[in-house]
Amino acid sequence: MSEEHRETGTGWPRPGEPARPSGPAGEPDPRPDAPDPDELSPLAPVPDEAAEPAEREAVPESEPEPGAAAGAGAPSAARRFSSAGAMIAVLLALLGFTLVVQFKTTSTDPTLAATREEDLVRISSDLDSRERRLRQEIELLEESQRQLRSGEQGRQAALEEATRRADELGILAGTLPAVGPGLEVRFSGPAKAVSSTRILDAVQELRGAGAEAMQIQGTDGTAARIIASTYFVDGPDGALVVDGRRLTGPFTIMVIGDPATMRTALNIPGGVVASVRDGGGNVTSEDREVVEVSQLHAPIKLDHARPVS
Repeated sequence: MSEEHRETGTGWPRPGEPARPSGPAGEPDPRPDAPDPDELSPLAPVPDEAAEPAEREAVPESEPEPGAAAGAGAPSAARRFSSAGAMIAVLLALLGFTLVVQFKTTSTDPTLAATREEDLVRISSDLDSRERRLRQEIELLEESQRQLRSGEQGRQAALEEATRRADELGILAGTLPAVGPGLEVRFSGPAKAVSSTRILDAVQELRGAGAEAMQIQGTDGTAARIIASTYFVDGPDGALVVDGRRLTGPFTIMVIGDPATMRTALNIPGGVVASVRDGGGNVTSEDREVVEVSQLHAPIKLDHARPVS
């Protein structure tokens, strides 16, 4: 079948187109514009002019893409795609680096990997024993720390108690000054009324009423601290000798304690105040919020008495 027949699909020429003359096989084409058979290579394809229109009809022309009209949109989209690709590549590289580092960190020690099971058991047992010893040492150190702290607290408490007792004994012994609420008691009158006996009775009444510190002072300003060993002696011309010091009347006793209790003890019927008044003298007492007992007594040296151990 000729090319013209294949084009129409029926084997006949298209309407309105003249039929091409064809000769027997091997004869030259009678058309004046036919190519020379010698110039045609047996392997070269014969140009088919009639097939070109058909191929042009079969392949439709491609339509322009929707984004082509924009022009500038395609380069920006390409840049976005390239940036995203670069970011993904960086993340993948970091992930790979992390995996490599983790693998190297958690890899087994080659020395332990090559160790026998019996040796590994022995190493584990040694580590357990060392851990137990270290824990025991920690417990011992903590116990020592607790003992030291408790001992330090005990020593501090003992020191504070000793200091308090020393202060109390110093006040009672007259070696330390004292201050506190109390009374100011003034004795005046003739020597018979304010004799050493009356003054000693007053001191005993005040002690029984809770007096904690006392001192007696004369008119001339001479004072003496009154302690447990203090003695009172009548001197010439109505004077009073207290622990070897001569005091002239009237006399004033400064005493620290509960003012109300001590005032009541002095004014009991038949007591010190009544005795002095019966002798022609007078006793006045005045409450004081702050009484200072500043006169000190020299420490007493004990020659025979010793504390019981």
